[in-house]
Amino acid sequence: MPPPSFADRKAKILTGLNTPDDQYQDLSPKGSVDAGIRDLIAEINASPDYATTSSCAGRIAVYLEGSKGAKGGGKWLYTSHDPIAVPDRPGEVIRMLGLPERGDCSVPNDSVAARFVHFKFEPLILHILTSSLIPAQKVATAAMSAGFRESGINSVLPSSSPQHPLPATPIVAVRSSGLAFDCIIAYVEENVESGGAETTVKPMVTDEYLRILVGVANERFKTNAERTARFRKALLGTS
Repeated sequence: MPPPSFADRKAKILTGLNTPDDQYQDLSPKGSVDAGIRDLIAEINASPDYATTSSCAGRIAVYLEGSKGAKGGGKWLYTSHDPIAVPDRPGEVIRMLGLPERGDCSVPNDSVAARFVHFKFEPLILHILTSSLIPAQKVATAAMSAGFRESGINSVLPSSSPQHPLPATPIVAVRSSGLAFDCIIAYVEENVESGGAETTVKPMVTDEYLRILVGVANERFKTNAERTARFRKALLGTS
């Protein structure tokens, strides 16, 4: 049987996941479980030995970084947890990604403070609380065999009950940095005289270049989906 410390933690996790969609809120920019992996999350949590603590199905994101030396302060300009349908008309990709429509590109001057805008692709990531080391090893093995090469035991939570100090409950991270990429596509100059207020976002690349980035990200979504399906089958025996 799973230790009481694991059962208590899993019960709290499932209570949160069972909250109605219009009331559920997590720490992700979207604030809820991604639709593309809801079935996978439900199947993992149906096992007596597993509980998902955080998840992302994979995403394309455009992110404005925070001020230099400041903690936080960044802003998500665009996110999608599915491949993007590329608009046909010129200039529409820039607008779709939350950048201003401009025909010219520029780079920041060395004499001004600038914050960069990043175009990112991030593949699936799961953190799974497990009841003991044996289930943890099974998750890690399934993940690595599916192509999530950087997967492994991320941390071990001690028992929360003095009466049951052992066994501890490992958390396994399912992840792969190989599919991820991050490109700087724009910048914002900070107006020092106005206390660091932002000025207009200024693109550093063309609409045509952004189309290429979106195409690369869409292809990686396909690979990410294939790896996710392999992980699901290896861990749960389903596809």
